[in-house]
Amino acid sequence: MTEQATDRTRHNTHARGREKLKAHLAVLLFALLISGSFSFGGIATQLIDPLALQALRYALTVVLIALLCLKMGISLKWPKEPWRFGVLGLLMAVYMSTMFVALQYTKPVATGAVFTLMPLLSAVFAWFLMRQHTRPGVLVSLLIAASGAIWVIFRGDLDALLAFDVGRGEMIFFVGVLCHAAYVPLLRLFNRKEAPLAFVFWAAIATFFFILVPAAPRLVTVDYLNLPPLVWIAVLYLSVIATAVTFFLLQYASVRLPAPKVLAYGYLTPTFIIVIEGLIGHGWASAAVFLGALVTACGLLVMAFLPD
Repeated sequence: MTEQATDRTRHNTHARGREKLKAHLAVLLFALLISGSFSFGGIATQLIDPLALQALRYALTVVLIALLCLKMGISLKWPKEPWRFGVLGLLMAVYMSTMFVALQYTKPVATGAVFTLMPLLSAVFAWFLMRQHTRPGVLVSLLIAASGAIWVIFRGDLDALLAFDVGRGEMIFFVGVLCHAAYVPLLRLFNRKEAPLAFVFWAAIATFFFILVPAAPRLVTVDYLNLPPLVWIAVLYLSVIATAVTFFLLQYASVRLPAPKVLAYGYLTPTFIIVIEGLIGHGWASAAVFLGALVTACGLLVMAFLPD
């Protein structure tokens, strides 16, 4: 068997039994923790420049992971094929940056609608990069989950859905969505069985470098001594929970499940955001919106039990 054929078989071999269940739970937790970052980040970006916030987030992430690796005796020597992390860092930095740039031209509801394209785009990238096949049943369940997510995003308002207009902001964020869609299958393709924390460290270093380029001029204008405590709480949450922990969860799931299944849990993000916003006192969604969330949950449940 050729090396290429061996790689193709490896990338189409997925976890079973308990390992498969743990991978699904990992990516479910990933979606929940990422959802929390929207609420924390949304409040914090009213008090600090968004790109400066992202740069501080990744700077703290790099420091914390380095200290953790040092404590655990994990080597952070220069990695083999360092270009892998350059690619991952660039993709994630473009995704983060385009999200905030797009919001200058359009509303969060529109970017949320574009986000729902990600799992299907990831299936395409997984096939081109690794010849990873997605079963028809999984694609159908993805479409069902996507329809529920779109209904949640537009808060059950059919008129708002029909009035959706693709403009400059949507096109900008679509570039970021393309980058993130390629990012997940590349986590598996670029995996060389390094220690997960070391992998997270180098990926975070690369992302920080690319975000620092546009963020540097903004960082020097921040009045750090007078920042509200809420900003530092948001930075801590975004760096530890929404970056380091979620990256580990994403990497864990991506080497055990097909890429579309991993990203499909992102459809739950709008629902989790609505629940979190309600719990922190920002108001609850209507019954029609929760009906859409139920459709999404049913689609994901069907997908989880379908063969990989």
